[in-house]
Amino acid sequence: MSQRFRGFLPVVIDVETGGFDCQTDALLEIAATTITMDDEGNLCLDKTFAFNVEPFEGANLDPAALEFTGIDPHHPFREAEPEEMILPDLLQAIRKQVKLHDCTRAVLVGHNAHFDLGFLMAAAERCQIKRNPFHPFSVFDTATLSGLAFGQTVLAKACQSAGIDFSNSEAHSADYDTQKTAELFCLIVNRWKDLGGWQAAAE
Repeated sequence: MSQRFRGFLPVVIDVETGGFDCQTDALLEIAATTITMDDEGNLCLDKTFAFNVEPFEGANLDPAALEFTGIDPHHPFREAEPEEMILPDLLQAIRKQVKLHDCTRAVLVGHNAHFDLGFLMAAAERCQIKRNPFHPFSVFDTATLSGLAFGQTVLAKACQSAGIDFSNSEAHSADYDTQKTAELFCLIVNRWKDLGGWQAAAE
């Protein structure tokens, strides 16, 4: 794995939010799926971490965004936790995976990835995280990769074109979307390898 992406460990991130502005709008859900490699050099899903997040103090909650995601930020059954409790544990777990795979840092994989990166970095700054394992601006964007591979940029349609089951009723949950994005990313990268575009170092 450390040789596949020049020392980067792909980590799929999805966030659900209270709007589009990472500086002012609430982070409501975050999920991360790490990627590993089998003996044949194929990527596959590894571990998934998923959390419901309490809006930070003064965070904006756009009613249109909440209607789109279906999230009630104040529902008692969400069992949400503050960012400052979630982020350190999540990023520490990712740092462990980076070290386990002998990589130098994590690179965020996302569908329209810079959106997710913006909210992740803003939350890490609010929590004063000093050891953020993620590259500050490089990402792998599955919207772009799907446009290349399948002519689709919407996650549900890209998964359908790739033969990956996708439930619209479960979509817009960070946990579900992260795992589907991870499946899509692995499928595209593995197919490229099978076509001869990249060969494992062992070969």
